[in-house]
Amino acid sequence: MHTLSVLHPGGRYPIYIGDGLRHRLGEFLQDRALTRLAFVVTDEHVAPLYGEDVRLALEAGGYRVHTIVLPAGEQYKTLDTVRRVYDALLEQGVDRYSPLIALGGGVIGDLAGFVAATILRGIPLVQVPTTLLAMVDASVGGKTGVDLPQGKNLVGAFKFPRFVLADTETLATLPPEERAAGMAETIKHALIADPELLEWVERGTFSWPDMVARSVSVKVQIVQEDPYEAGRRVLLNLGHTFAHALERVSGYRLRHGFAVALGLVAATLLGVELEETAPSLVRRVERVLRGAGLPTRWSDMPELGAPPSPEAVWQAMGTDKKRVGRQVRFVVPAAPGHVFLTGRVPKEAVLAALEGILQ
Repeated sequence: MHTLSVLHPGGRYPIYIGDGLRHRLGEFLQDRALTRLAFVVTDEHVAPLYGEDVRLALEAGGYRVHTIVLPAGEQYKTLDTVRRVYDALLEQGVDRYSPLIALGGGVIGDLAGFVAATILRGIPLVQVPTTLLAMVDASVGGKTGVDLPQGKNLVGAFKFPRFVLADTETLATLPPEERAAGMAETIKHALIADPELLEWVERGTFSWPDMVARSVSVKVQIVQEDPYEAGRRVLLNLGHTFAHALERVSGYRLRHGFAVALGLVAATLLGVELEETAPSLVRRVERVLRGAGLPTRWSDMPELGAPPSPEAVWQAMGTDKKRVGRQVRFVVPAAPGHVFLTGRVPKEAVLAALEGILQ
């Protein structure tokens, strides 16, 4: 088992990474200050796979358990679903010391985390991610939120968990495309701050616990330096300004990890347009992404139909929450381990980068 520690303004929390850890959840949650009524928020895909394991583990730790099963999918990450969870918690007698366990992928982690941050002005949160994408990204760092029609994660709060329990055994039940989606965030972390991790991915010689721990370590280092995204943490949005706009124009049919993969290619192409990035890095990024089973062009996903226009994606960027005033900001990779933030980007350069992936 790998154990990482994350410092934040209110203290610290651990991240546990290893096979079979879900069966020890009750053991990790031994805290006499907590009410012995635990709430598990999960979705209809994850509940049949791991809901019973988590319930038994919590009961072994002395907890009564109430499970809330939600529909699966980004389209349900809304304030309406949050209200549904609020109602269930209040009906079952939640108090400020009742732990809420987020069991699932990034959507569940974001939504349940937002609920935990806001119900009764905050209750204890435990993140139990079951997808690679959630393990290496969404469950770490304290950001929670839900979507509005105008864009992704426009309503949210910072909520640091008591701990994160990443049971890498759950990756065995993921469809190949979901594992690939998680690799997009790992490749992003490698480009930002760990060139050796990029070589790991290229060679394909790693164990899942080691890979998750190495990838998470990049995010932990940056989050500790900038817990509330006032500075360096914005670099973790490499590829995401493009990705969120692509998701939106697709009606969220484009899965997040695949959107990030396209966003990484677009960000690298943008670097070439700005004369900050060597064209050879574009070829390397594309090669690594393809090797991980990820798309590098819209045409790699024929089920989505014709690509949107670059102009439509540009317009969708107008609601990106990272913009400052009317200026959309982009994180650009100059080289593996060297990325930078810029807001002085001509529209023509962005459109050229988009044309490179919308084929």
